[in-house]
Formats: sequence, C-alpha cells, structure tokens
Amino acid sequence: MSKGFFTVPVPTNEPVYTYAVGTKERKLLKAAIDEARSKQIDIPMYIGGKEITTSKKVNLAPPHDHQHILGQYNQGDKSHVTDAINAALAAKKDWENLTWEDRAAIFLKAAELISGKYRYELNAATMLGQSKNPYQAEIDSACEIIDFLRFNVQYLSEIYKQQPPVSGKGVWNRVEQRPLEGFVFALTPFNFTAIAGNLPSCVAMMGNVVVWKPSNTQIYSANVLMKIFREAGLPDGVINLVYVSGPDAGDVIFQHPDFAGIHFTGSTGVFQDIWKTIGNNIHRYKTYPRIVGETGGKDFIVVHPSADLKVANTALVRGAFEYQGQKCSAASRAYIPKSLWPALKESMTTDVKSFTIGGTEDFTNFFNAVIDEKSFDKLAKYIDKAKESNEAEIVVGGTYDKSKGYFIHPTIIEASKPDYETMVEELFGPVLTVYIYEDAKFEETLDIVDTTSIYALTGSIIAQDRYAISLATDKLRHAAGNFYVNDKCTGAVVGQQPFGGARGSGTNDKAGSMINLLRWVSPRTIKETFNPDTDYRYPFLEKGE
Repeated sequence: MSKGFFTVPVPTNEPVYTYAVGTKERKLLKAAIDEARSKQIDIPMYIGGKEITTSKKVNLAPPHDHQHILGQYNQGDKSHVTDAINAALAAKKDWENLTWEDRAAIFLKAAELISGKYRYELNAATMLGQSKNPYQAEIDSACEIIDFLRFNVQYLSEIYKQQPPVSGKGVWNRVEQRPLEGFVFALTPFNFTAIAGNLPSCVAMMGNVVVWKPSNTQIYSANVLMKIFREAGLPDGVINLVYVSGPDAGDVIFQHPDFAGIHFTGSTGVFQDIWKTIGNNIHRYKTYPRIVGETGGKDFIVVHPSADLKVANTALVRGAFEYQGQKCSAASRAYIPKSLWPALKESMTTDVKSFTIGGTEDFTNFFNAVIDEKSFDKLAKYIDKAKESNEAEIVVGGTYDKSKGYFIHPTIIEASKPDYETMVEELFGPVLTVYIYEDAKFEETLDIVDTTSIYALTGSIIAQDRYAISLATDKLRHAAGNFYVNDKCTGAVVGQQPFGGARGSGTNDKAGSMINLLRWVSPRTIKETFNPDTDYRYPFLEKGE
C-alpha cells in the first residue's frame, strides 16, 4: 500500500481548438472523418473485460446521411444485463480496495489520451454519429469530457480531505468515504459524448462499479470512449457497456437486490417512470438507491427593453440553434418587448437565413441534422400545427426534408399567447417560440416565465438596466438551475458553471462539481478513543452534597 497525503495535478479547462482553415487540427480531423467513413465496424458490448457479440446486428448511420452505414452494434438482451451486473459485482472488491490515487490516475490518463492520441477519432465519431459540426464536437467530446475527468479527480481529493474539525482530548475522529454497496446503473443520452462518458466514469472514480447503457444513437462514440478507458488501465468489470432495450435493462436492474443507484440524463417521463419503479421495488434492495438525474428543459431567454440588440440577437440565435437545439439547455422560448421586436425580428431572420445547412463532413456547415427519424417526425408535426394555428405564426423556417438526412430547418414561431403549446412543451430541436410582451409589463412577464413550464434547467436575462437584472434574478430564482446574465442560456463549462436544474428538470446534483460526486459515496465515521473509560458510573452518582 502507498503511503502519503497526495496532491493531484491542478485541473485547468482544456483549450478549444479552432479548426480554422490551414490549421493542423483541421487536417487531422478531416482525415479521421475520412477514415471512419471508409469502413464499417462491428461494435461489441464490453462485459467483464470481454468483447461480446450477438446474432442481432443493428446498423449505425450518420443522421445527416442515413443511407451511409458506419457499422453495426451488437444488440443484447436480459441475459447480457445479468452478466454485466455479475461482472461488476465480481470486480467490486478489488476496485474499491484500490487506493484512490490509483483510481484517479486511470482517469487522468484517459483525459490525456483524449487530449492527444484520441482527440480526432472521438470528435469524428461524435460528428458522424450525432451530427455535430467541428466546434460543437470539440467543446463536447474533447474539451468537456477532458474537463470532467480532470476536475472530478480534484473534487475526489477534496472530498477525501474533508474531516471532522474537532477531536476531543484522547480521541481521534475520522470520516472515510465508502463506495456504495452494490452496483450503479448509468443511463446516458445521445446529445453529449461528454455526458455519456462522465456519468459512468465519475461513479467509478469514487470506487463504485457500473453497468452503462448508452443511447442507441450514441453507441458509435461510446465505443471509442470505452476503448480509451480500457487503454487508460480501467480494470475489467468496473464499467460494463451494454446495448439493450430500456425495458430489458429495467426489468433486470430494478429487481436486483444489489442495485445501489442510477446516474441518468434523459427525458423527464422516463426518469419519473424509473423513480416509480424504484419506489415500488424499494423493499428488494439492500440499501436505499441513490437517484440522480438531469432531465428536460424548456429554457428561456427574457429580453428587457434596455437590452443591447446585438447581444440579444446573438444569445437567441446561438442559444436556440447551435447543435440543432438538441441541448438540454437550448433556448426554446423567448420573451421580447414590443419595442424591440421589429428590429430583433429582422436581425434574427437575417441570421437564420444565412445558416449553411448540411452534413458535418463539410466544415462550412453551421447547422446539421436532428438525431433520428422519430425526432424529425415529432418536430415536423409541431411545425405543421403552428402553420395551421391562429395562435401562432412562422417567422422564419418551417421547412424540413428527410430524403438524405433528418434536416429540420431552424424555425422561429411567434405565439400570440404565452401558453401556446410550443412555449410550454419540450421539443428538443431547432424551434424557438417567441412571445411579445408590452414593455410596461416586464415584471408581470417574469411571473409568466416562472409559471409557464414544469422545467427549471436554464434561462437568461438580457438587459442593460441593473434594476431589471436584479428583479429578474430574484423572481426567477427557482425557474432555472443555471441562470445567465447577458449571455445565451447554453454553454456551461466544467469547473466554472456546475450544471443541473430542479423542478421537472431533475435532481439538480450539478454535474461537474463536488456535489455530484458526493452522491456516489456513503460516509463512515470512525471514533477511536485512546484512554477509554473503565467504569459505567458518572461522578454525579456519588452520594453527598
């Protein structure tokens, strides 16, 4: 066993590459994309360190080029979930007994592998599998996952350092942070490779073992992440990657007595169903499972009459349409004063019409495809309903085409009432709905913002008037877990803006912070007495005055 109090490397945010014309990184990324498109790969599950294939192969294709096959993944069933749980539990003792600095070193090495050797392969996989342009991939599958890994090691060390401030005379009080008893289920989304990597890795970093089920539409990059973790030295069975249906996973995992927790990012409906299932099965478990989830958002931007028009325009356009509006934090409803609407309407329309739209292989494209046909059809339905409604008007966009890829053109809807359905319901796509309010009704509009949606993930206020900023910050206190002043409501950075929301948006356990990691440990207090009492009698029991 190693001896010493160790200081971890000081984390810093990974620099974002520009991929500008003529740069080395642009050439290397294009080469990685060409390499990935030139072949089809067979993607196995990873259970107990073994690569598992099945007879059921499912094609993977770029959302923007759905006829091109990148490869196939091997779909599993309930038996594979059981195998993954058994592999995790078999690995648990050795993993949790490994010194924390050895565990930390694995994930620090993974960060370095992504920063260097695997940067372009992982970015290319994200661009092709999830239809992200070079910048959106870079800030996700390079920078954010690297930041998660580095900063989580720092948070881990700070958690372990926290000790009782007082030990009385002849006593030594200590606290140790134990991993949870059992295994943790990581259920991860399509839209961020970084989230898909962080949810299982931060749990494992704290000494836990994991069964990881990614979204089917993120498997292509999940496979690269798993390759990186293994090369970094992650022992067999610590993280087990399976591709099964949600019901198959749930039927096995939520019945298992060793189920110790779930780390989730996805839809509110799915998370609520999971919570109900866990509650119904609570008598089966050895411990009360930790339930940590970040779910949906109906994120807002409020523009005050004092706002700088250029700031407001950029916040709205970027916030709503970067990565096709498929960020949990994306702006999907906006409140704009009547006095500014004509100018903002013109500038936003001009910007949206200037978007270059197409596949991610062409670096001149700002805007790409939505993730799959199901998402495409849902968005098309809402757009068509807006066209027919007398309570809404299409300002710009409103067209779509899935002949080659799932392209929903960026769309702005003007709603005549603040509770029009696209102001309330989460669409998760490139549709921004605006409501125009009377300038004098700013405070009243803030009340509408606060009560319109079940969600409370992100939001922002655009204003020059400090009283307006202060009022909005106060009245919207519970409307957003991440609140922005004079900025778009997306783009949280690990180590700077811990991310998460409350209400219908999740448990607000703040990914990218110590708060989240504390959910994956179970503290034990140890009191050692050096001069213990040897008689039960206290002095007050003596006779006399």
